[in-house]
Amino acid sequence: MPTAKADKRYGRESVAEAATLERMLYYLKLTRAAEYRIERVLYRQGKIVGGVYVGRGQEAIAVGSAIQLAEGDVVLPSHRDSAALLIRGFTLREIFCNWLGRANGPTCGRENTTHLGNLKLGVIPIISPLGDTCPVACGVALTFKQSRKKSVVLVHFGEGTTSRGDVHEAMNMAAVMKLPVIFICNNNAYAYSTPTSLQYAVKDLSVRGPAYGMPGVTVDGNDVLKVYATVKEAIVRGRSGQGPTFIECKTFRMTGHSAHDAAEYVPRELLRQEEKKDPIPRFEKYLVARRVLTAAQIQEMQKQIEKEIDAAVAFAESSPLPEGTEAVEGVYCGSDCWWKTTRTSGQASRNL
Repeated sequence: MPTAKADKRYGRESVAEAATLERMLYYLKLTRAAEYRIERVLYRQGKIVGGVYVGRGQEAIAVGSAIQLAEGDVVLPSHRDSAALLIRGFTLREIFCNWLGRANGPTCGRENTTHLGNLKLGVIPIISPLGDTCPVACGVALTFKQSRKKSVVLVHFGEGTTSRGDVHEAMNMAAVMKLPVIFICNNNAYAYSTPTSLQYAVKDLSVRGPAYGMPGVTVDGNDVLKVYATVKEAIVRGRSGQGPTFIECKTFRMTGHSAHDAAEYVPRELLRQEEKKDPIPRFEKYLVARRVLTAAQIQEMQKQIEKEIDAAVAFAESSPLPEGTEAVEGVYCGSDCWWKTTRTSGQASRNL
């Protein structure tokens, strides 16, 4: 992980800003490179089976939002927000061990996608019907409010998910109860193969925010700095007890819905146009122009990232697969299960 050094390029007050900018680029590039290895290499080698979902082209949304969370905050990422997992503390080893179904992965080989969570890191895993995470986010935020904590909750979902009833119920609940939830809609133009023109009739989904009594903002999801600034305002609002915010981040999915999807339904010319808006080279140009980093330093960062990924993949590939007998561990309630222990204690009390 790179660190910005105080030199002639920065004054005393701007060193911290430069370090944050450098961290942003690091996680943008780390996420892109890691997902490339997952989707374009390991999956095609047959080492990963099942569905592979990545967020190529959308990395700025997760990076610009999760990178400013504090200890105690919680994020509920979607399947395209791997950057949030890395920023919150999941290691590359854990990520690749999970994708390869290894016994020492976070899910102990029981699944091999991005259903990763760790409450100590402030990460709640995705639920496959993505809209279901929105009511969960409200539950977490309600707990924060009842405990008088200043923590906030970020929840990510796609534009297709906004058509689900549980999303609307969650937004209404959050607004009425002034919960510190930041609803982040990753609008990547396609809900699987359904374009936005067939998904909703409004120009911007952000109009749904005011409809429920919260601010609604539409932002360029390919501009990590705009995402950062918009989410920052929402975090301040949430921490101060003013309630939720709905943020629509407009971006483009530069891949199929999953690795097996060739996305032939996307016009090639549209894809070529959107690829020109790639958030990573766009941000690199900004950093070079601002003299935060040189082109040589960016190249060195990429080399270091590749080394980190090589090491993580090697570790994962050399790790053991789970034993068949372990498949039901932690699935069925045993004698030491909290629920059974509580139930037994309750019955004993009633018998006294």
